[in-house]
Amino acid sequence: MALYLLVFGVCLLVIGAVMLVLMTSSTPRYRTEPKDLLAVFDKALNSQVSETEWNAIIGYPIRHNEYLDNIRRRAAHLMEQHGRRWMIAQGKPLLNPEGQAELQALRDHLSAHTALRQQ
Repeated sequence: MALYLLVFGVCLLVIGAVMLVLMTSSTPRYRTEPKDLLAVFDKALNSQVSETEWNAIIGYPIRHNEYLDNIRRRAAHLMEQHGRRWMIAQGKPLLNPEGQAELQALRDHLSAHTALRQQ
């Protein structure tokens, strides 16, 4: 009987500790910041971005900052209009030349906006 109570107590202690850890830990959150968008834009302009990385940043809504979400949506729209996903595997640009020019303008706009906000 003592062994049963010992095993029961240890199991109860382990289950209780696991429940306590699960209840006190929070869900990890990823917040896209301007530097993240600038980095992915730079990689896209240099033909160094993978489709997975592009989709991970651009495909996920930014709920904490409406301005950044508008930039993200404009970049997603550029991909829909000018995207050439099949060319990435060959080391070619993600966007056609017109899309590259528009992405460069979007990148410059975001960079200028970020510099103004930091001052």
